[in-house]
Amino acid sequence: MLTRIDEGAPYGIATGSDGALWFTLVHEGRVGRMVPGEKPVIHQLDPADGQPMVITPGPDGAMWFAEGRGGRVSRITADGQVTSYEADSPYGIAAGPDGAMWFTQMQTGRIGRIGPDGERTEFEVPVEGGMPAFITAGLDDALWFTINQGNAIGRISLAGEVTVHPLPTEGAAPVGITLGPDGALWFVEIGAGQVGRIDTAGKITEYPLADRVARPHAIVTGPDGALWFTEWAADRVGRITTDGTIDSYPLPTGPQLGDDGTARKAEPHGLTVGPDGAIWVALEAGALARISID
Repeated sequence: MLTRIDEGAPYGIATGSDGALWFTLVHEGRVGRMVPGEKPVIHQLDPADGQPMVITPGPDGAMWFAEGRGGRVSRITADGQVTSYEADSPYGIAAGPDGAMWFTQMQTGRIGRIGPDGERTEFEVPVEGGMPAFITAGLDDALWFTINQGNAIGRISLAGEVTVHPLPTEGAAPVGITLGPDGALWFVEIGAGQVGRIDTAGKITEYPLADRVARPHAIVTGPDGALWFTEWAADRVGRITTDGTIDSYPLPTGPQLGDDGTARKAEPHGLTVGPDGAIWVALEAGALARISID
C-alpha cells in the first residue's frame, strides 16, 4: 500500500508513543504525523532550511530529530510544539538507557548527548574524518554507532568512553544500525552491499546481498524476529533472519509516484515498525509505503 505525501519528500520515519507514524520531509523543513488510515498532519518548521532527517521517539513522549544543515537537534510534541538545541551537523539520534538523547555529529566526528535537564555534552570519536552516522542503544548500557567513512562500528559507554571496531570489508561505508532480536547490533554497509552483525564482544559477521550495488541504507528489527532494511538504489526492502537468510521485496515505483507520468525511483530511506505491526518505509519520491508481514 502506498500513501502519497504531497507536502514533501519523506526521509526518516518512526513510530511514536502516541500510536502515530512520524516522518521528516527533508527538503521542505517539515515533520509529518500520520495515524494509519487517516490523513497526515504536517508541521512546518521555522526556520525551514534545516534538512530534518533521522527521527526517533524520546523517553519524554516527544519525537526527536536531527536537522543536519540547520545545526539543530529538535524535539516536537504531539501537538506540534518544537524545541531546538544547537548541534554541529547532527544526523543519527537515539534515546539512551540513561534517559538522555544521544546523537552523531558527522562533520566534527563527535557524539553528542542532551540530558533530561537539557544539558549538552560531547565526546570525540577517535577516527579522523570518520563521519559517525546512525546510532542505537544496545543491551550493554552503551550506544553503538556506524562510522561511515572510518569503515568501522563504534561503541560509546554512558561515561563517554569510545571503542572502535574496524570492519573486515574495505569501503563498506556502514550507515544504518539497530539492536537485533538476538541482542547483537545489526547494520548495513551501503558501500559494499552487505548486512553486518556485531556482538557486544566485538565479533563481526557480514552477509553479502545478492545485489551488491543495492546500497542498503537503514535497518530495523521487525515484529517477526527478523531484520528489515531499505535498498536505496534498487527500490527494494530486504529482510534477513538472524541465521543470515536474505529475501528482497520490490517497492512501488514509476508514474504512480510522479505527476508528469514519467517513471521515478522510489528512493527508500528510513523504515520502522508501524503501530499496526506492518513495516512502513519513507520514500523520498513522495510517499510512505506499507509492507504487511502477515
